[in-house]
Amino acid sequence: MGMKALLVSLHVKPDKRDQFLAAAQDDSTCSVRDEPGCFRFDVLEDAADPNHFIFYEVYRDDAAFADHATMPHYARWRAAAAECLDGQVERTDTGVLFPANYS
Repeated sequence: MGMKALLVSLHVKPDKRDQFLAAAQDDSTCSVRDEPGCFRFDVLEDAADPNHFIFYEVYRDDAAFADHATMPHYARWRAAAAECLDGQVERTDTGVLFPANYS
């Protein structure tokens, strides 16, 4: 498989929403800015549920995604997630068909 994309569905404790948003923005911004193999990291808010979010992440390949987990911003995200998330995180791994080239 070539490019790797993730869809990550998660719910946030209502009283931790602001903390979650700050951590998600940090992880998203730093991932795209600091990781050459991360092409997209969108944080999406469910229009019907303000405490349900979806991350849409696109990486060059599995190695680029593995590098993501070694970054300082990922460690900050994991620490915040441990406090903010409510329930199980659902992750779907996919391969990007179109567009064919993100770079």
